[in-house]
Amino acid sequence: MTDTRISNTTSHEEEPRRHLDVAALPYLSTSPDTSPAALPPTLTPPTPPPAANGRPSAPTAALFSGLVDWHVVAQLRSRASAQLTAAVSAERGELSRQDREELGRAIVLDLIEQTMAEDSTAGRPVWSAARQRATARAVFDALFRLGRLQPLVDDDRVENVMVTGHDQVRLELTDGTKIPGPPVADSDEELIEFLTFLGSRAQHGARGFSEAQPSLHLQLAGGARLAATAWVVPRPFIVIRRHRLLDISLDDLVAGGTLPPVAASFLAAAVAARKSIVVSGAQGAGKTTLVRALCAQIPASEEIGTFETERELHLDQLPGRSQNVHSWEARPGAGERAADGSQAGEFTLDNALHDSFRFNLSRQIVGEVRGKEIWTMLKAMESGTGSISTTHASDAVAAIRKLVTCAMEAGRHVTHDLATGKLAAAVDLIVHLDLENYTDADRNPQRRRRVAEIIAVSPGESATGYATTHVFAPGPDGVAVPHTLPDDYRALSRYGFDLTGYLAQSEQVGRREVT
Repeated sequence: MTDTRISNTTSHEEEPRRHLDVAALPYLSTSPDTSPAALPPTLTPPTPPPAANGRPSAPTAALFSGLVDWHVVAQLRSRASAQLTAAVSAERGELSRQDREELGRAIVLDLIEQTMAEDSTAGRPVWSAARQRATARAVFDALFRLGRLQPLVDDDRVENVMVTGHDQVRLELTDGTKIPGPPVADSDEELIEFLTFLGSRAQHGARGFSEAQPSLHLQLAGGARLAATAWVVPRPFIVIRRHRLLDISLDDLVAGGTLPPVAASFLAAAVAARKSIVVSGAQGAGKTTLVRALCAQIPASEEIGTFETERELHLDQLPGRSQNVHSWEARPGAGERAADGSQAGEFTLDNALHDSFRFNLSRQIVGEVRGKEIWTMLKAMESGTGSISTTHASDAVAAIRKLVTCAMEAGRHVTHDLATGKLAAAVDLIVHLDLENYTDADRNPQRRRRVAEIIAVSPGESATGYATTHVFAPGPDGVAVPHTLPDDYRALSRYGFDLTGYLAQSEQVGRREVT
C-alpha cells in the first residue's frame, strides 16, 4: 500500500503557519499504535458547569462550539470519502478496517493542510490549534464514526441520545435527567444523507436506508445501538442507546440493589442447570445487562454462540471469553423478493442457528425477540443448551402472551394452540425487570431498576396449555421475594441455590401476608 502519510517536517521556504499542527492532534497521529482502541481515543473536555436550574448543561458537543465550520466538515468528509474509496479500489478492496482508518487519517491530515493553505492564500484567518483539533476530529468522526453524534456517544454521562430532526436533540443522562443537546446536522436532508452513508459502511455488511427501506438498525463500535427511521415519520427520528455495563455479574446487580441475594443464587443455579430463560421488561429496564450477568455464570470452558439481529450482547468482551464466544448477526437482503419471501444476500437468524449446529457449541443464546425471531429462540431452547433471550412485556405472565403473539406472526399455519404448546415445553423461567422513574426529596430525577418477578413455566393439563408458578413475586417495595417453589426446582440446590435461605424468607413472607 502506498504510504500517503503527511511528513511533519517543514522546509525553510514554506510558511510554518500553513502547516497542520500534527502535534495538537494526538488522535490523528501517525504513531505505530493503530489498534482500534487508539483510533481515535476520546477527547475528554472539562465537565460543563450546571445550568441556571442546577441541572447539567449540554455535554460534550459544546467542545466544538465556535470552532468547527460544519459546512467545511461536510465538504472535507465528501472529498476524503472519495479519495478513500479510490485508494481502497486500487488495493482491490483488500484493506482491513485498521488499514482503512490509517489511510483515512492520512487523507484527513492532507485535506486539512490543503484547506489551511487555501485560507492563508485567500487572506482568511489562520487556524488555531484548537480549530485544527476540533475540525480534524469532526472530519474523522464523519468518515469513520457517527459524525456530529459521536461526541454525545463519547460522553459517559449520556445513556440515550434521541433525535427528532436535525435540530431537536434530547440527551437522557444516566440519572434519568433529560436535557437538550446541540443540532446534529444543518438540515433534515443532510441528516438523512449521513444516515444513508452510515448504513452503507456498516461494519458487517451494508444496510440500505431509503424510501423503500425507511428503517435502519446498526450496532455501533463500543456496544451502542442505533435505530433510525425517515420518510414514514414527519421528520427523521434516531435513538442511540448506550450499553454502559458490559462486564457485569449477578453479584454486581445484588450490590446495586437490582437483585436480592437469594434470587441471584436461584438464577445462577438455573443457568448452571441449563434452564431456558426469557428476560422481560420495558424499554430501558436493563434486560440486556441482566442477560450479560446471567451469561457471566456460564463456565469459561463452554463454547457459546450468540444470535442477534444487531449485535448488542458483546459477550466476547467478558473476561476470558474472547476465544470461545462466536457471534452471529443477521444480514438484511436487497432487491426483489424470491418466491419464499427472501431477498438476495439475506441471512436470517434461522439461517445462522441452522449453521451453528455444526460448530460444536455448548450454548446458543438468542438475543431480543420482537417478532419471528421467536422461532429461532424456540429451536435453540428445544436443543437443550440452556438458551437465554429477552422480550418487551409489562409483566412476566404478559411476556408469555407476547411470545405467543410473536409466534403466530409466522403465518396462518401457526395456531394459538401450537404456539402456546411450544412455549410451554421450551421456556423454563421468565425473569421480569421493573423500571421506575421518580423524583427524590430534592426534586432530582432518579431511576430504579429491579427484578420484580421470576416465574416457572410448565405445560398445562392439556397439550396446548401452560401453567405458571411465581417462584419470586413482587414484595412491598417491588423487589422480588420468595413465594412458591415447585418441587422440581429444589434440585437446584446442588448447583448452589440457597434453598435454606429461600424457604426461610418464604415463611416470613407468608406470615406477613397472614397478618
